[in-house]
Amino acid sequence: MTSSASTSAQPQTTRQPAPAVLLPQQWLDRQAAHQRRVDGYATPYLARRSAGKKHPVEDFLFTYYNHKPGQLRRWHPGAGTLLVGGEALERLGWKHYRAATADELAAAGLSAGTPAVAVDADAFAADRAAAIDFARIILAGTAARPAQFGCFGLHEWAMVYRQDAHDIRHEYLELRLGSGGTDAVVEENKIRCTHFDAFRFYTPDAGPLNELAPTRETQRQLEQPGCLHANMDLYKWAYKLSPALPSELLMDCFELSFRIRAMDMRASPYDLEQWGYPPIPIETAEGKAAYVGHQRRFAGESALLRTRLLAAVDALPPAA
Repeated sequence: MTSSASTSAQPQTTRQPAPAVLLPQQWLDRQAAHQRRVDGYATPYLARRSAGKKHPVEDFLFTYYNHKPGQLRRWHPGAGTLLVGGEALERLGWKHYRAATADELAAAGLSAGTPAVAVDADAFAADRAAAIDFARIILAGTAARPAQFGCFGLHEWAMVYRQDAHDIRHEYLELRLGSGGTDAVVEENKIRCTHFDAFRFYTPDAGPLNELAPTRETQRQLEQPGCLHANMDLYKWAYKLSPALPSELLMDCFELSFRIRAMDMRASPYDLEQWGYPPIPIETAEGKAAYVGHQRRFAGESALLRTRLLAAVDALPPAA
């Protein structure tokens, strides 16, 4: 008769979950769909760049963020998925990819020797440990704080405060209220920006008018989910986590950021009517209310994407 003590001493084995499997036509279709999605934004941008033209709204994600159109166009399934077929083997030359192991093939019900590749999540976690940790801190901290909706987009106004018309950031654009009217809006409103990467572009005269003085060091304490720029930065955290997360999630973040940028610039001091972007006049009560309405909707959308990004971060193996 076997005692309970000897039974409890039996070694316990942990079964690794079988990886997801994408057969050639499945992942090639997803890759093609992703590339079409990217091309809808990247192709016009590249055409403008070749022609020496600028667009104040639609170029932003390609010029401000450090992720090139070619990088964005490269589709990834994310960690934990096997791509099957000879076409996938070219990815063995891509960073953070590896051949599927015999155990993975067996767990997926594939015969030994089947050509298949996977994202090397262990190598990615080791190489990008600092970026992953910082992304986790920012994403989780932002999600845990209450949203603030009283900034009214005045960060863009503070970036041109008391500047000569020829010295403003977007020198090819006109100020909707002129220099004097723009300065008056800044002086007549409280400025309470929490986002360092907006605050750092303030003019010297505008900096002291902000209720806070955000720094890179205080970013992890100040980011909050009502901030348009914090929500645009979901795209940044997404591409920093690539290729360990699915490119569909990356593009969800990109497209949200694209729409936020459009709204942010509509509320800016610039006259964008000729570009097809009517103003949100935040110098009026009606404009402020419209701004907050957009801001709340974007905060709701961003909360869902932030949750998905955090889940992808938490699924990564710990760095060795």
